[in-house]
Amino acid sequence: MPSAKILEAKKQTVQELCEKVKNAQGGVLVNYYKTNVADDTALRKSLREAGVEYAVIKNSILRHTFTEAGMEDLNQHLEGMTALAVSADDAVAPARILAKFGETHPDFAIKGGFVEGKIVDSDSILRLSKLPTKDVMIATVLGALNAPITGLVTVLNGNIRGLACALAAIRDQKA
Repeated sequence: MPSAKILEAKKQTVQELCEKVKNAQGGVLVNYYKTNVADDTALRKSLREAGVEYAVIKNSILRHTFTEAGMEDLNQHLEGMTALAVSADDAVAPARILAKFGETHPDFAIKGGFVEGKIVDSDSILRLSKLPTKDVMIATVLGALNAPITGLVTVLNGNIRGLACALAAIRDQKA
């Protein structure tokens, strides 16, 4: 039987993790089986650069965390080796980085996750990973909004240029 001190430390860990999960835009559960140290270090570095927190956490701790956070459906994925990646800023970043890593590491598997509080399966995570980044999406929308204005300016500029050429030709003709 664990001591009261150990139980209190575990409760504190569950509370902290529960806050991270509740405040996260997105999170992904993975099975990191057969991931060697060099690959894991590279994965952690790319996740850290994207602002994603990644940790290997005991399934029992995750089970209590998800139950307390109201995400009990994720408990079905808590078998075998489990790591959790969460991002407070970008819901798609963990999915994108982990799916890309999984393409080159066949034993690394996405189990499931959540996006803005909604539970999603591994197929949904893989579809999310194909989405462009938020900055690319914003640039695409702004480019689409800017295109008609640019076209209008070009047409108006062409008419003014044509008028200037016509006036120059008339001036040359009368001179």
